[in-house]
Amino acid sequence: MKIRVRVTVSGLVQGVGFRYAVRREASLAGVRGYVKNLPNGKVEAVFEGEESKVMELVGFCEQGPPGADVSGINVKKEGFADEFISFEIRY
Repeated sequence: MKIRVRVTVSGLVQGVGFRYAVRREASLAGVRGYVKNLPNGKVEAVFEGEESKVMELVGFCEQGPPGADVSGINVKKEGFADEFISFEIRY
C-alpha cells in the first residue's frame, strides 16, 4: 500500500547535512517527495511511496545523520497524491 506522510524534525537538524542524508536514503528506498529547511530551525519532509519504505525513512529521521541531534519528530499521515516524480531538496 502506498502512503504519504509529512514529517517535521526539530533539534540540531540544520547545517549538519540532514537534508542531503534524507535525500540519499529516500532515493535508495525509491521514495518520492521533498525535504527542506524551515525558517524556525526545523526540517520538513514529505514522503510518498510504499508504506514499509516510507516508515523506514521516518525511522531514519528520528535519529538523523551523524552530527544531527534530533529532539523531536512530528509525523502526520496525509492522503496519497502521487504528485512527485523523484525526491528533491527544496530551498
